Amino acid sequence: MKGIVFTEFLEMVEAKFGLETVDNIIEKSDLPSQGIYTSIASYDFNEMVSLITQLSDEVGLEPGDLIYAFGLYLFSGLSKSHPEVIQNYKTPIGLLYSIEDHIHVHVKKLYPDAELPTFKILEKTDTSLSMVYTSSRGLYRLAHGLIEKTFEHFNGKAEITYELLKDDGTEVKFDIVQHG
Repeated sequence: MKGIVFTEFLEMVEAKFGLETVDNIIEKSDLPSQGIYTSIASYDFNEMVSLITQLSDEVGLEPGDLIYAFGLYLFSGLSKSHPEVIQNYKTPIGLLYSIEDHIHVHVKKLYPDAELPTFKILEKTDTSLSMVYTSSRGLYRLAHGLIEKTFEHFNGKAEITYELLKDDGTEVKFDIVQHG
């Protein structure tokens, strides 16, 4: 997993729970990297699992809720560091529809070894989108947070529902209906 995800995650933890919490979860996680991340390097996904598990224990929130909160937070960081990607789009549906064909292509240029989820579009209209998220990591709650923040970025609102197609969250159908 790319280091930028780790650095953004730790920034979120610090912003929401404080520096002491960051120190505590790194110390308790027994990480091979010792919690020292650079944005360009790659790290074992299990380190993220450890950090989220320790954060869950530390703050008393479910791991899935923390992953969702991270998705909300991550959108802002990515849009600040790569505004050129988002500026190409006029609507949130347009941006989400282009994840595979544009956004992930851009990410792969920046981070060739990134392991990205796939999004298969099932149906699209001007105000709705149905797609299937697939990832061996099962971080669909992160995707949900990113999708929600996409609408907020465009000053839009949407009803976002999801259905687990596989119980472990590695395949999830998202149905999105934009309002107003």
